[in-house]
Amino acid sequence: MGNFLVLTVIGEDRPGLVETLSATVAAHGGNWLESRMARLAGRFAGLARVEVPAASAAALAAALEALEARGLAVVVESGAEGPARARPVRLDLVGADHPGILREVSRVLAGRRVNVEELTTECSDAPMGGQLLFRATALLVLPLNLEIEDLRSDLESIAADLMVDVTLEP
Repeated sequence: MGNFLVLTVIGEDRPGLVETLSATVAAHGGNWLESRMARLAGRFAGLARVEVPAASAAALAAALEALEARGLAVVVESGAEGPARARPVRLDLVGADHPGILREVSRVLAGRRVNVEELTTECSDAPMGGQLLFRATALLVLPLNLEIEDLRSDLESIAADLMVDVTLEP
């Protein structure tokens, strides 16, 4: 088809924002490929990847950026299809919430040159005890020279200090 665009969007949450975005993409012959969107602290925030004919890419980018006048800020970046993922691994983490959990886990991942392709985090009430639980789920891509057992060992070495349980699955 043509060009891949990555959109970052944010605005005051209200009904119809996704329709506004998708209608703008469709009006320029674009195809909505994937997205991650959520309501966070009263704001609508998201990422999307669209494909659009090369001849329409600039016009679509301008139309999306013009949505700011309607309260939706959209940043448009050129993207690429990219190579197929190799050696994906799923990370699940849960533990009592406190500052620094994500910082320490991401430090280990960066030190092993692990790419974080997707990351979802949340805090929720623990079933018993009334404290907050921190949960993280991530799709990771391991470098070819790293075994999953080595990464598991590195993460387990910090898990006790962080008071979290960590699970890695291919």
